Amino acid sequence: MSQQANPRGTFLKIADAVKKQIEDDPGIAELPSLSEVVRDHNVSRGVAIRAFSVLHQEGVAEPVPGGRWRVVRAGEAVDRRPLDERIAEVITADGLEVGEEFPSASALAERFEVSRPTVTKALGKLETAGVLAGGGQGKVRTVRAVPTREERS
Repeated sequence: MSQQANPRGTFLKIADAVKKQIEDDPGIAELPSLSEVVRDHNVSRGVAIRAFSVLHQEGVAEPVPGGRWRVVRAGEAVDRRPLDERIAEVITADGLEVGEEFPSASALAERFEVSRPTVTKALGKLETAGVLAGGGQGKVRTVRAVPTREERS
């Protein structure tokens, strides 16, 4: 019986194939896209999504904003705090003082491996909270307040 005629369990076979791909290539950090899985395994998008769901339940992968999926390796520490909290920590990690220039959205996007619009939203939250000043197109953001330990937690 063909795979198309009996799709029951097909998503499990695809999940196993992707797990094998992850095991065979220790450098892989991102899962193939849904469209690649659909094309390579000749299945529907729903079947591919169910396969990714299985990988998520097993702790092998997790969704990343933007529609991609990241490989989760055993013993690998992943910071799951909101981006604005991680960006606020840049102030203390880089030893910035009040009035000093804050890194640009582009630099932060590269540092945290997210898109610039995502960083811009997080920076907006920090400006609203009074941690950063300035901003806007062509303007340099500066540190307005150094967050205390209680504010960060």
